[in-house]
Amino acid sequence: MSKHKAKIAKLFEHPLSSNIDYKKLINALEHFGAKVEMTKNHHAKIFFDEKEYVMPLPHKDTNISKEIVVELRHFLESIGLTPEKL
Repeated sequence: MSKHKAKIAKLFEHPLSSNIDYKKLINALEHFGAKVEMTKNHHAKIFFDEKEYVMPLPHKDTNISKEIVVELRHFLESIGLTPEKL
């Protein structure tokens, strides 16, 4: 399994993982065709096809929260970017 696919798969693990580095995650998303823009207010806008997800970035740590993992998982499911389909 490639490191990018492993990073996406980590979002779908049970129980939820709380140690997902947002920088590595963004690299994986870009590898699979997402366009990511960083905003001035510390968010990442993730574009894939016609859909967009705005992910708030952590301020003190590089790991995203479990709430963001759940939201991002739903976004990836809606665009068909799941470990089974990669």
